[in-house]
Amino acid sequence: RLEEFLKKEVDLELSMLPDFEERVIDVSEVEQLMNSINAIPAPCAPVINPQAPSAATGTSLRVCWGLFSDDTVECYQLCYKPVSNERHSDGQAEHTLKVKETYCTITDLLPNTQYEFWVSALNASGISPPSERAVYVTAPSPPTIKNKKIQSCENAVLVCWESRDINPVDSYTVEL
Repeated sequence: RLEEFLKKEVDLELSMLPDFEERVIDVSEVEQLMNSINAIPAPCAPVINPQAPSAATGTSLRVCWGLFSDDTVECYQLCYKPVSNERHSDGQAEHTLKVKETYCTITDLLPNTQYEFWVSALNASGISPPSERAVYVTAPSPPTIKNKKIQSCENAVLVCWESRDINPVDSYTVEL
């Protein structure tokens, strides 16, 4: 029977026009509820760690921070600038890096220089407030020994050197 039916031409013309009612459904309340369920809050401010004893070379610093909450974080924004003793230090160049981890090694820095660091956390909902600012210091450059001023005798030697750093160095260690 199916084969016979498919061989026939069928007239699908409707004798009457369909009458549909146009309804506008307001789903704004449902949409707001769905958005509030799926929305994650902007993260809290990270906490930047103080400088670790082995975190500096003459031209680099390793900066670490953490979160004390279970916030969802996509990346961090690490900002830094050299510390200046001048009153108008706002003109100092500020640098910003996007970082996925809770640490970063910054290179191409000046020796024996203080840098101010702060970090913010980012996710789809926004950016956190910045952390407290922390000051890190790069290691001083090695001094230059003045070979022409070296003097010695049987029980002593006099060695002179000069610092290549702009900022004063706290102390030197002489090894024999």
